[in-house]
Amino acid sequence: MTGFMSNNDNMGPLTRLIMNDAAGRKLLLVLVALAVIIPFCNLVFEPGSFFHISTYTMTLLGKYLCYALLAIAVDLIWGYCGILSLGHGAFFALGGYAMGMYLMRQIGDRGVYGNAELPDFMVFLNWQELPWYWYGFDQFWFAMLMVLLAPGILAFVFGFLAFRSRVTGVYLSIITQAMTYALLLAFFRNDMGFGGNNGLTDFKDILGFSLQSDGTRAVLFIASVLAVIIGYLISRFIVTSKLGRVLVAIRDAESRARFLGYRVEYYKLFVFVVSSMLAGVAGALYVPQVGIINPGEFAPINSIEIIIWVAVGGRGTIYGAVIGAVLVNYAKTYFTGAFAELWLFMLGGLFVLSTLWLPKGVVGLWAQIKEKRAHKKSAGGHAVVSEGDVS
Repeated sequence: MTGFMSNNDNMGPLTRLIMNDAAGRKLLLVLVALAVIIPFCNLVFEPGSFFHISTYTMTLLGKYLCYALLAIAVDLIWGYCGILSLGHGAFFALGGYAMGMYLMRQIGDRGVYGNAELPDFMVFLNWQELPWYWYGFDQFWFAMLMVLLAPGILAFVFGFLAFRSRVTGVYLSIITQAMTYALLLAFFRNDMGFGGNNGLTDFKDILGFSLQSDGTRAVLFIASVLAVIIGYLISRFIVTSKLGRVLVAIRDAESRARFLGYRVEYYKLFVFVVSSMLAGVAGALYVPQVGIINPGEFAPINSIEIIIWVAVGGRGTIYGAVIGAVLVNYAKTYFTGAFAELWLFMLGGLFVLSTLWLPKGVVGLWAQIKEKRAHKKSAGGHAVVSEGDVS
C-alpha cells in the first residue's frame, strides 16, 4: 500500500489524472482507437470492401465528436458549478463563424463572381470593400485565435455583469437564452456582413488542402478526436483540483461558499469563460466537416438540446456528457429520417425520462441496477435470518 502511494506520488499530474479516473481511461482508449481505426478503414480499404468505412460515416462521426466536446463544455459549468446556461449554442456558433470566415477568405477568385477580395454574398449585395472585422481572417492562426477569443470575450463580459449582479438559477438561464436569440436575429441581417440567412458555405479548402479530399476529412476527424481528449483532460483537471472542490461547493451552497470568504463570482466567471472557449473550438471543427454555418446554429432550441444530451448521459461526470451527446445525436440522425415529425416529442420524452427515472443519466443506470440488486439480496438475507430466529 505504501509502495503504491509512493508510486502515485511520483507520477506526473497528467498521468495521475488519468490513472485515478477508471471511466475516463476507458473513454480515452475508445477515442484513441476511433482515431486510428476509422481513418485507416476509410483510406486503406476500397469502397467495395467489408472493412471500408465511408467518408459520409466518418464525417458523421466527426460531427458527433464536435457535439461531444460541446457537451463537455456544458457539463463543466452545469454539472460542477450549477450554472444552467442556455446560451452555449451561441458560443458554438461564434467559433463556427470564425472558422467559416477563414474558409471563405480561402476561396479567393474561385467563387461564382470571381472576386479575389470579397466573398460571393458581398458581391451579390453590392458591397464595395471588405468590412474591417473580416481583416486578418485570411490567416489561419488569426482565425484560430478568434475561435477562442470571440466566445471567450462574450462570455467574460456577459458573465462578469451577470455574476457580479448575483443573477442565478432560472433567471440566468433566461438571460443566456435571450442573448442567444439576440445574436440569432443579428446574424440573420444581411447588413451584418455574415451572409444573412444563408450563412457561409461553398468552402473549397483549408490550409491549401481540398475539403472534398478523403485525406482532409480523415485529418479533420482525428483533430475532432484530439479536441475531445484535450477538452476532457482540461475539464477533468479543473474539477479534480482545489478549484473544482470550490466549484462543487458553489453548486451545492453558493451563499455558504460566499460567507466563507470565496469570491464566488470570479470562480464562476473563470469556468464560464473556459467552457465558452471549448464550445467555440467545437464549432470551429464542426464547420469544415458539415460545409456550412448559418444563423440557425444560434436557435435557442439547439442550446436546450445540449442540456438534454448532458442530462441523458449523466450530469456531473464529463464522460457521461460525451456518451449522452453521441447517443442522442445518433437517435436524432435515425429518427429524423424515419419519423421526422415525431422527433421533437421524443426529445422532450428523453428529457422527462432522464429526469424522473435516470437522475444520474445513462452512466448511472448500471450503478442503480447493482444497488437495487444488492438491496434485494440484503432484504432476502434478513428475511431468512428472521425465519431462523422464529423457529
